[in-house]
Amino acid sequence: MAKQPEDWLDNYPAEEEEEEIIWVSKSEIKRDAEELKKLGAELVELSKSELERIPLDEDLLAAIELAQRIKREGRRRQLQLIGKLLRARDPEPITIALDKLKNRHNQQIVILHKLEELRDKLLESDNALEEVVTLYPHTDRQQLRTLVRNAKKEKAANKPPKSYRQIFQYLKELSGTV
Repeated sequence: MAKQPEDWLDNYPAEEEEEEIIWVSKSEIKRDAEELKKLGAELVELSKSELERIPLDEDLLAAIELAQRIKREGRRRQLQLIGKLLRARDPEPITIALDKLKNRHNQQIVILHKLEELRDKLLESDNALEEVVTLYPHTDRQQLRTLVRNAKKEKAANKPPKSYRQIFQYLKELSGTV
């Protein structure tokens, strides 16, 4: 075997000398695994149409669909399997898609609350009708006035709030959040 010159270390790349090894504690690994298991549980709770919006490969999607059909102890084990499958993948795109899905849901809730407030304003004051017409120019004034008048009569007579609900449905149609 040929003897290496003594200055061979000078020619050796410095990057490899300074390479650091990052140690990860068992506790941190367990925390990460638990987070992925929770992510898997959130995915299992989604509907089929919501799952289609999330970037999942075939194996993971099949495991999630199976977990949706299983009950009790089998479901717990299936959730552990889903967590294990997620560890082998980059969970970031899945997390981002899930956050977008949740945010859109939150936005819809805010819109529905605003429509409820608008309905209550309609029953409290006559000026609210103009506000609705301003917000939604294609409003049928006569239909809305009739619904408001009927809702007031139902409330005074202590009857079920049929027209009250119809006002909300009509406002949902106008806003396009059906």
